[in-house]
Amino acid sequence: MGIEIYNTMTRQKEIFKPIEEGKVQFYVCGPTVYNYIHIGNARSAVAFDTIRRYLEYRGYEVNYVSNFTDVDDKIIKAAKQEGLSPKELADKYIAAYKEDTQKINIKTANVHPRVMENIPEIIDFIQDLVDQGYAYEADGDVYFRTQKFDDYGKLSNKSVSELLVGASQRVDADETERKEAPIDFALWKANRQPDEISWSSPWGPGRPGWHIECSVMSTKYLGEQLDIHGGGQDLEFPHHENEIAQSEAHSGHTFANYWMHNGFVTVGAQDEKMSKSLGNFVLLRDMLNEVDALVIRYLLASVHYRRPLRYDDTTVQEAQVNIDRLKELHRRLSLRLKDENLADALSPDQEWQNKIRQYEADFVQAMDDDFNAANGLTVIFEMVKEMNRYLSLTQCSRTSLQMMLDRLETLLSIFGLIFENKEEILDAEIIALIEERNQARLNKDYQRADEIRKQLKEQGVELDDTPQGTVWKRQ
Repeated sequence: MGIEIYNTMTRQKEIFKPIEEGKVQFYVCGPTVYNYIHIGNARSAVAFDTIRRYLEYRGYEVNYVSNFTDVDDKIIKAAKQEGLSPKELADKYIAAYKEDTQKINIKTANVHPRVMENIPEIIDFIQDLVDQGYAYEADGDVYFRTQKFDDYGKLSNKSVSELLVGASQRVDADETERKEAPIDFALWKANRQPDEISWSSPWGPGRPGWHIECSVMSTKYLGEQLDIHGGGQDLEFPHHENEIAQSEAHSGHTFANYWMHNGFVTVGAQDEKMSKSLGNFVLLRDMLNEVDALVIRYLLASVHYRRPLRYDDTTVQEAQVNIDRLKELHRRLSLRLKDENLADALSPDQEWQNKIRQYEADFVQAMDDDFNAANGLTVIFEMVKEMNRYLSLTQCSRTSLQMMLDRLETLLSIFGLIFENKEEILDAEIIALIEERNQARLNKDYQRADEIRKQLKEQGVELDDTPQGTVWKRQ
């Protein structure tokens, strides 16, 4: 049947049909770079990276664009506090973002556009809205005339009258005087502080409003109509609502066919949303100093993207246990393939290979259902059990082992879980102890064999007695 996506716009699952067959134009709202990213920010990046990877696994060519907001009130404030220019501050935290997300295997976007690099295009876009009567200038600011756009509120399912009441409670008096209506939003902000960053424009010196940047940059790099637009649930209104209004007013047609929003990371007894404003956040780079990067990636990728993800010691420990299981299977498959006495193929193996193919088909069925990562991983762990059963056999074939390793690596890579089997070097003393233990077991001196196992464990070496002989790993 194909991939089904839950479309926030329609509040239902829909069969995914790209604008151009085999290709996906995919835009995701990126971070405002005024600080290091926290786990909540990373969850959004991981969720859409996983979706991107799955689309590629299913054969699509994905053009993935995710922006950096590098001009913003928060950036200007933080730059002053750190004694940097807004660009220097943005450069610093963009570099940190790339460094941190690379560690948890988030693929680089095809394009990471920045506001500062697209000012002429933003001004042209705003001018077009002014020319069409969708925007107006007021004392150097330019606002979008929301009540002229008939479908305003369609994404968040809010009426204009309802929005007018809410907006009137949060807009300051000076801005209210400049606006025709409280729900009109800024496309261009006049420079009212002489020392603040600004650019010249037809309306005087100033800088872009927040919402306009994504409309301009997505249009520039992906075209006027997108297949998928993604972001956190907190962006549904007003950011994405405003993007739709200004983009569709500009182009005259649908902006994005599928709207996707990821759930929050929650913390504490009350399951509060993790955010910098609440002060309950954990920076990704701090967590990377304490927890294996693959464990973090697993934690952030293992829950369905639309559901909240709870962050606490228990969920981190559960992720660690699951990563250890996957790593161990990967290690055992890789190690067994080094056996020079393996048969190239065994006639009974076709049944085993068919089982693995069926698990992959079940995985696809799970993930095709709105990228259900939790159900997809459940299938993978059932496949892991089957692979471990095969490894327990006295005879295995190289063909089947390689097939299993390839399937395991392929499916896990969709979740950004990429294992490397590094060659471990045991020093001569430990090698001698392993050989002595093997001889003790042959002599039925089990007390000595147990003593050596204990001694090796204290040195961080764990032994595993398999039908193919004793294998080891460092703890």
